[in-house]
Parts: sequence; C-alpha cells; structure tokens
Amino acid sequence: MSEDLTVEERRVLTNTIREVNEKAWAIAVGLLLAIGLFVATNWLVLKAGSDVGFHLRLLRVYFPGYSVTFVGSLVGFVYAFVLGYLTARTVVTIYHRLTVWIH
Repeated sequence: MSEDLTVEERRVLTNTIREVNEKAWAIAVGLLLAIGLFVATNWLVLKAGSDVGFHLRLLRVYFPGYSVTFVGSLVGFVYAFVLGYLTARTVVTIYHRLTVWIH
C-alpha cells in the first residue's frame, strides 16, 4: 500500500510540518526564557539580603509590573514567554522563507 503523494499533497504536508515546527520552536523558546526568569527571580527572593536583585530589577523598564518578588516572577514569566515566543516564531518563519527562496 505504498501510494505516492501528489505534488499538491506534498506541498500541503510540507507547509503543515513547517507550521507545527514554528509553533513548537516558539513555545520551547518562550518556556525556556519564562522558566529562566521565574527561577532567577525566585532564587533571589529566597536568597534575600540587603539589595536583592539590583540588576534583575532593571527589567521593569521593559516589563511593566515586574519586580523581584514572587508575584513579580509570575508577571515576568508571562512577559518572558511572550517575548521568547514572538522572537522564536519570527526567526523560524524567516528561516523557512529563506530556505524556500534559496531552493
């Protein structure tokens, strides 16, 4: 039962696989950044001290509502996920379009 795919079926299959790969990469990078910021923030919260997270606090310039607290780590998680998702999705989309253009 080895049926050959038509040209149209191959094109649809290729586009579907690319779409899935774009989403998978975007979710993976988004989670990586989000979990990284979440863990870093909570590590500093648990560590405590006189001036906790001086450099990490600077992220509130880009992530309104972020702070070096547990609630701030949740806010940062969302921001970092969205940033990672959009960045990875853009990079993979450009990569796929370039590979189609080159071939």
